[in-house]
Amino acid sequence: MILSNPKFAEHGETLAMKGLTLNCLGKKEEAYEFVRKGLRNDVKSHVCWHVYGLLQRSDKKYDEAIKCYRNALKLDKDNLQILRDLSLLQIQMRDLEGYRETRYQLLQLRPTQRASWIGYAIAYHLLKDYDMALKLLEEFRQTQQVPPNKIDYEYSELILYQNQVMREADLFQESLEHIETYEKQICDKLLVEEIKGEMLLKLGRLKEASEVFKNLIDRNAENWCYYEGLEKALQLSTLEERLQIYEEISKQHPRAISPRRLPLNLAPGEKFRELMDKFLRVNFSKGCPPLFTTLKSLYYNTEKISIIQELVTNYEASLKTCDFFSPYENGEKEPPTTLLWVQYFLAQHFDKLGQYSLALDYINAAIASTPTLIELFYMKAKIYKEGTSAMENLNEMQCMWFQTECISAYQRLGRYGDALKKCHEVERHFFEITDDQFDFHTYCMRKMTLRAYVDLLRLEDVLRRHAFYFKAARSAIEIYLKLYDNPLTNESKQQEINSENLSAKELKKMLSKQRRAQKKAKLEEERKHAERERQQKNQKKKRDEEEEEASGLKEELIPEKLERIENPLEEAIKFLIPLKNLVADNIDTHLLAFEIYFRKGKFLLMLQSVKRAFAINNNHPWLHECLIKFSKSVSNHSNLPDIVSKVLAQEMQKIFVNKDLESFNEDFLKHNATSLQHLLSGAKMMYFLDKSRQEKAIAIATRLDETIKDKNVKTLLKVSEALLDGSFGNCNSQYEEYRVACHNLLPFTSAFLPGVSEVDSHNVALNHAVNYDVLANEI
Repeated sequence: MILSNPKFAEHGETLAMKGLTLNCLGKKEEAYEFVRKGLRNDVKSHVCWHVYGLLQRSDKKYDEAIKCYRNALKLDKDNLQILRDLSLLQIQMRDLEGYRETRYQLLQLRPTQRASWIGYAIAYHLLKDYDMALKLLEEFRQTQQVPPNKIDYEYSELILYQNQVMREADLFQESLEHIETYEKQICDKLLVEEIKGEMLLKLGRLKEASEVFKNLIDRNAENWCYYEGLEKALQLSTLEERLQIYEEISKQHPRAISPRRLPLNLAPGEKFRELMDKFLRVNFSKGCPPLFTTLKSLYYNTEKISIIQELVTNYEASLKTCDFFSPYENGEKEPPTTLLWVQYFLAQHFDKLGQYSLALDYINAAIASTPTLIELFYMKAKIYKEGTSAMENLNEMQCMWFQTECISAYQRLGRYGDALKKCHEVERHFFEITDDQFDFHTYCMRKMTLRAYVDLLRLEDVLRRHAFYFKAARSAIEIYLKLYDNPLTNESKQQEINSENLSAKELKKMLSKQRRAQKKAKLEEERKHAERERQQKNQKKKRDEEEEEASGLKEELIPEKLERIENPLEEAIKFLIPLKNLVADNIDTHLLAFEIYFRKGKFLLMLQSVKRAFAINNNHPWLHECLIKFSKSVSNHSNLPDIVSKVLAQEMQKIFVNKDLESFNEDFLKHNATSLQHLLSGAKMMYFLDKSRQEKAIAIATRLDETIKDKNVKTLLKVSEALLDGSFGNCNSQYEEYRVACHNLLPFTSAFLPGVSEVDSHNVALNHAVNYDVLANEI
């Protein structure tokens, strides 16, 4: 309203406030523009400088903000808000001298406010001017009207802060007298005793200090600091004296752990074995889950580690046979839980030492005996985290968002075996989820949870409709189709073929390259073999043996076998069936089905697929390719049964409406002249129908004029792949021209950088600046 008035359109402070408002709305550029304009119009306004400082502070430019605040203070030196904002930035930037000056100004302006006194005292404290800090604190304390017998929390904190400054100033006697004087007005009585003990030690009053620390131990026998203070107060010099005092305290506090644990830090050799034996037996019998955590700090000493391992493994062997810690003992037997805690401890012990196989053996044994104890499963997860690969853990946790991304990455890299492995892992997750409903059939009936039971059944019926399954299944089908079209050849035979017609020099160079490749492949195979062995060893045991016998162990997924499958189309159909049943509303389902049946020569199923896809979107570019390939295939097969030919002719008539394939394709190109995806499909079919029209087809597919709407990375990459994969025949020169044009259009897209033409089509989308193996390992 103000700025809309022509008289005040250039009012500096109003412009600055508008800029501040815009900054709060996230419009940074406009905000700075208005604030700077306000400053130009009224450079002597403290408001404009203050607002400019607030903008700088919001952008974390604290030095610039401080300059703005100082300029504002030159114009209004007693502005409280600017001084407060300046003090905050000064303490943030640790400008302690400036902070002290600013706090002094605030104290002068507001001497009755508590924050003014405390802030000024803190400034001196941080500058280590303890005398001045104590004077300020004492002056302020004297202004507080608190009765001697009344406990006020804020006043208590003030006294304790004052005492802290005294201790840092090495005023030990004053600190002791101070804490004793105001003891009744301090809320934290425990801290009072701790300060007393510390100050008595500093003053050399050891007898009094020992009494204080003994009282503290009586209050909390688990605080190690109290034992350290007691040792200093008693001036224990020999190991025997130190162990003796811990033994006495242990008798006074039989349930305390610390007086039995701390001697383990001190004792060597056989004495350590003796004390550790007693300590472990008590805790194992009682059942102490954090026992290993208590002893973990001893694992810097290899001798002590060996003694612990020897003791506990002997316990485990003896408890298994006779329920005693030692076979030579008599008396009351140990409860079954003792063995459980021993195995739990051993799992933690070997996990700490990096012996993950042994750790898994012990934790699995513990889980087998007590499958209801949550600590065991937590420990097993920890072992898996440290002892196995993250890929295995993510598969165990059914982390399908990660696996589907891995599938896409491996597929782009051309690592079809690894991609298929992930596809099958996702499929197994859905199978396991479906299989898990079995136990609920009787349970829900018995417990009468009928509504939830019916909901469960309905969920399981459509489970594979989930997006994760669709992504994995689609990728699996695409890969199997590619493997059917281009089966992976035997590498040794391929090398023999390549060696023909080579000169001696070229042959020598090729053989050297092959040896390096074989060595690298051998190392990679050894790594994969070791990983497979580890996965087999760490494979999860079944909870129920009957279930294991019924289901059997899962077949191992080996990438090399998966990508050299004998019947890729049959494997593709396994992934397709759930999609046809549950995701029939997605056109990709039917187009994938067509691609499979096209290769199998199933004409009626091909017709079914294109009809269903046509009903969803009759102008889809992929569908257009399928229709033309389907019609061409039908015309090339004159030996079809009469009934099949009749059905095909009737249905094709509805789609093509008496048009020949060339005319049908020309109409498609005409009606979709601004869509690059449609132009690409039409151009591919133009070359498919007439190989002599290669140049025209390529010209259509590589159009990049202003009329094209979908010139994005994804679509341009599809065109690049088509130019490389033979969809337009041999067109390397045209591809290079297209790559340069795309590089000019999208200069930061790595697939269009120079050198991409030397890479296989399945690697076009890959960033070629990244090392293949490094990226693969990161995945």
